[in-house]
Amino acid sequence: MTCPVLAEYVRFVKSREESNVPAIAANTTATIIPSLRYRNALAAIDWLCNAFGFEKQAVYADGETVHHAQLTFGNGMIMLGSVSNDNAWGQRIAQPDEIGGRETQCSCLIVADADAHYARAQAAGAVILDELETKDYGGKGYSCRDPEGHLWWFGTYDPWKP
Repeated sequence: MTCPVLAEYVRFVKSREESNVPAIAANTTATIIPSLRYRNALAAIDWLCNAFGFEKQAVYADGETVHHAQLTFGNGMIMLGSVSNDNAWGQRIAQPDEIGGRETQCSCLIVADADAHYARAQAAGAVILDELETKDYGGKGYSCRDPEGHLWWFGTYDPWKP
């Protein structure tokens, strides 16, 4: 069974290639990098590395305030900072507990082994929302929350592969 969304994306890519439309996105490792804020960003960094497998690339902090951090996951990355770093950018972002535990977006990460990742996250205390299961569209995945309530999805479905 072919995923209709994937089939449409493949048609879109082929049409762009054939029309010689210049790319808007930069030719870099990853062109979309989610950015989050945490009340205890230093603890969140350690937790995200332990529970989800992120790796610290850069952390710029003064005491307990993280001004900017970059955590990598394969060729992907998230950036994060402290809520206490009260600047114009931060004032545009609400924490999940300020809006009834809801999120307006979710980071989706592709993992090599969904079972192992699920066990790792669960052992670290991630709040599992959607249990690990095989998906109708392919792959296997689950969703969870981190200690400050941010929503995450992990799975083996790779939309880049036909």
